[in-house]
Amino acid sequence: MSNGLHPPRHCPARAVTVLVIGAGHAGLAMGHHLARRGIDHVILERGEVANAWRRERWDSLHLLTPNWECRLPGQAYAGPDPDGYMSMPELIAFLDDYARRLASPIHTGTRVQWVEATHDGYQVITNRGIWRCRSVVMATGACQVPAVPTLAEALPPWITSLTPREYRRPDQLPPGGVLVVGASASGVQLADELQRSGRPVTLAVGEHLRLPRRYRGRDIEWWLDAAGLLDQRFDEVEDINRARRTPSPQLVGGPDPRDLDLNALGERGVRRVGRLAGIAGNRLQFAGSLAMHCASADLKLGRLLDNLDAWALANGWHDALPAPERPAPTRLPARPCLGLDLAAGEIKTVLWATGFRPDFSWLRVPVFDARGRLRHHGGVVAAPGLYVLGLPFLRRRKSASLYGAADDARELSAHLAGWLAHGHRSARVERHPGAMLSG
Repeated sequence: MSNGLHPPRHCPARAVTVLVIGAGHAGLAMGHHLARRGIDHVILERGEVANAWRRERWDSLHLLTPNWECRLPGQAYAGPDPDGYMSMPELIAFLDDYARRLASPIHTGTRVQWVEATHDGYQVITNRGIWRCRSVVMATGACQVPAVPTLAEALPPWITSLTPREYRRPDQLPPGGVLVVGASASGVQLADELQRSGRPVTLAVGEHLRLPRRYRGRDIEWWLDAAGLLDQRFDEVEDINRARRTPSPQLVGGPDPRDLDLNALGERGVRRVGRLAGIAGNRLQFAGSLAMHCASADLKLGRLLDNLDAWALANGWHDALPAPERPAPTRLPARPCLGLDLAAGEIKTVLWATGFRPDFSWLRVPVFDARGRLRHHGGVVAAPGLYVLGLPFLRRRKSASLYGAADDARELSAHLAGWLAHGHRSARVERHPGAMLSG
């Protein structure tokens, strides 16, 4: 507290009814609904609006969802290419424009250092002062901290090690081969980009979700949206914790959308190996489960396409679309590589595309389970007046997407308004036995 980075505890606190943390798409959507309900609020943002999209994404990244799905409450995509995929500059401009139109006070450059409960709400300590409020909405998202396995610490010092949060472009890396660990959306896109740049790439593959970019002449997102799969609710799923851990699908957007599965990468020369299981000295050890993971992904893809075909037949779309087809099964080398010697010099960089996790280290409220996960029921956190937005499958399968936050923000703002008006009684609409332990 004495280093000048933290406000003194006696600093006069500003008061507001609701404080929203994060000015990404989820926080902005909540601001819209709070303003419409006439609820006094502010939005605090550690950097700029859409800060993570500006500062923590690689240069060539495009959204995986088509532009027609890019919508927030009161604003939809109105450009000339509804079937295209926004680049990062386009998305930032979209969110900047939305923020300018929003009737919400947004305080940028304001980093939350901790949040603690008080007798009548919460105290929020930031680098620019103290706030007191009755309710806090945490909209900082799920991609705060790279989820790098501990075995990364065993890499030899001459190996460059980084995550997609630090990676920007191929020429940023030292010359030589790259091991990409993880074969979900980020992993396959980065493996493809690095291979096309002329570098030899090895992709370590674990559990993954295979999807075609287009099916029967339509974007796969059209199918998932039209069939209602993206609107499946969190309380309709038998194992919501497992559903929330589902890997992001192997998809790519951009000006030339195409299938980007393990077959496509193999045809371009990417070496596919099993999950990175260990590092012993200078030797990388890969699990022998590559075929099993690929067979599982192929099976799940076939089941999904069967269900989509059944939906098309039942809803009058079957004859209006091209005939059903099935992607080829994943083709793998007969004897996948099970180990590599880093001392041989083939691999110079390891890129950890192993996912992210949210960061609530600043939240000093006892709302975490034994594994450190936030306890919530569809975004209603296990503490009065505390909410969370922007996490995977928060209330629907589409929750983490740009347009998925709109419905979640609308419903949670309604719950919040009821809680403000009636206190704890309104929170009961979200509860069932054990519900608050399901986050």
